[in-house]
Amino acid sequence: MDTPARSTADLTEQLLAEVAQFIGPLPSAFDRAIRAVPRHLFLPALIWLRDGNGGHRPCDRGTAPDEWLSATYSDAPLVTQFTDGLPTSSASMPSMVLRMLALADLDRESAGRRVLELGAGTGFNAALLCHLCGDQAVTTVELDPTLAAEAERNLKAVGHAPKVVRGDAGAGWSAGAPYERIIATFSVDRIPSAWLEQTEPGGRIVTPWNSAWCGYGTLVLTTTPDGGGEGRFHAFASFMPMRELVPSAAAPADGGGPPEPRQVTSSALSPWAVAGGDLNAEFHVGLTVPGACFAWDASGEHAPARLDVADGTGPSWATVDYDGQHADRFTVTQAGPRRLWDEITAAHSRWESLGRPGVDQYGLTVHAAGARTVWVEGADGIREPASPERDGYSPAAARSPA
Repeated sequence: MDTPARSTADLTEQLLAEVAQFIGPLPSAFDRAIRAVPRHLFLPALIWLRDGNGGHRPCDRGTAPDEWLSATYSDAPLVTQFTDGLPTSSASMPSMVLRMLALADLDRESAGRRVLELGAGTGFNAALLCHLCGDQAVTTVELDPTLAAEAERNLKAVGHAPKVVRGDAGAGWSAGAPYERIIATFSVDRIPSAWLEQTEPGGRIVTPWNSAWCGYGTLVLTTTPDGGGEGRFHAFASFMPMRELVPSAAAPADGGGPPEPRQVTSSALSPWAVAGGDLNAEFHVGLTVPGACFAWDASGEHAPARLDVADGTGPSWATVDYDGQHADRFTVTQAGPRRLWDEITAAHSRWESLGRPGVDQYGLTVHAAGARTVWVEGADGIREPASPERDGYSPAAARSPA
């Protein structure tokens, strides 16, 4: 690709200023890396920008070169691939990329530090890693063979040659293990065992997080000698979820209609309290009510406003109806082996009893046997179980200082 007519040096300065406004002064290692890795060389001719209405609009370098170039040096996420009408790959905000690299402790001297990147995408993040750690220390895995080939070409064009693997990122890459750092560029709702096995004790796994209820947050997990890990969540980032080589085993168990019998009750908990945009509350529900997901129905067909709740791994469901008049009571209908709204109500009550903690107060312990413990740390440094009825908590252990 020819050098654009506009000065990419000026655009890079603009990008660095935008990023610094968002995350603060950049470490010199990051400043040098951004200057050394021209972002426009890692983006396809056709990208999609947010349209301001919850969707995306195309931006073609051939027909709108100035807009395209400005977009490539903006601190904004850019969709680079659509599949069946849905975005399936994107170039993340540079500020988010750098925040994750900082959490991986790569914002200082990192030459030779062995890093596994999961999700090569366009190759931009891998290029930054190569600049920070050296080509020989970096391996990147990409499921989509087209994206993997494109990333490899982009990296070669700027003089970098890390190991590019076409494969399932959920399985990591054992041939290059152990790694000091594993960084995912997509979100997960669990830590694959392969990642733990392939990270050396004391190493870090940095990954965006999601649940069926809430796709938000970033986890930094430090591995332990027994094969487990422990870490904290951080209140930033919303990434596309991990794509898998084969369909997930967590597919709904029943594709038929809603099971009977239905239970109709009323609830004082407002559906907006758990699905109205409070990310702290939604994050808690997502962590403690596994499999639950929601969608709003504002059609008015059933009620002036309805929250539809479903179990993504089974047949259970619930609806919560607002009648348009009473904001203190809501009609709840539930069916299936799980009483989902009861679980959500209990989770919200637990969140309030913990003092309405923010995302960055939560932590995760992954035990060597595979079980996991979700906890919340208060201002006094005392840990409490996020959900005492789950995860096999020992109350005494849960209350020990961090």
